[in-house]
Amino acid sequence: MTTTDTSTTTGTATPELVVLLDEDGQAVGTADKAGVHDADTPLHLAFSCYLFDDAGNVLVTQRALHKRTFPGVWTNSCCGHPAPGERLEDAVRRRVEQELGTTVTDLRLVLPRFRYRAEQDGVVENEMCPVFVGSVPGAASQTVSADPDEVGDVRWEPWLPFRAAVLDGTRAVSAW
Repeated sequence: MTTTDTSTTTGTATPELVVLLDEDGQAVGTADKAGVHDADTPLHLAFSCYLFDDAGNVLVTQRALHKRTFPGVWTNSCCGHPAPGERLEDAVRRRVEQELGTTVTDLRLVLPRFRYRAEQDGVVENEMCPVFVGSVPGAASQTVSADPDEVGDVRWEPWLPFRAAVLDGTRAVSAW
């Protein structure tokens, strides 16, 4: 399932591509993001990022209600897909700025080989999804400017109670 650049001189936009992976996590091609998430989603590369403020609170986001995949689900601070050839760290920083209107410092990879498969309403996510953590200095006084196309709501929550509720099953969150 490899695609090519479909842009032309007539102004047609270039599709956003995701990197397809084999079972060992090696890139084997690309596919248009708009068409890759369905009932038979191929394994592809993504990332997940949790952002913390100076007080140790984690930023959790609710996916926009009109998103095709997992609408309304509460999740990490930011997630997405690196473009072909883009370093994961650069993709995280790009998406944090695009989705949340903020920057991230002290970005660290904490789960390099995280992989999951999840399904909701016939749409499957099938991703190798390295997990990052980062800081948003001064976030307690900083307003997050969430992109409504991506994010329905945001909340800064104390990390330890959030973590405990996720682990004991009383807090529903995304698989990633």
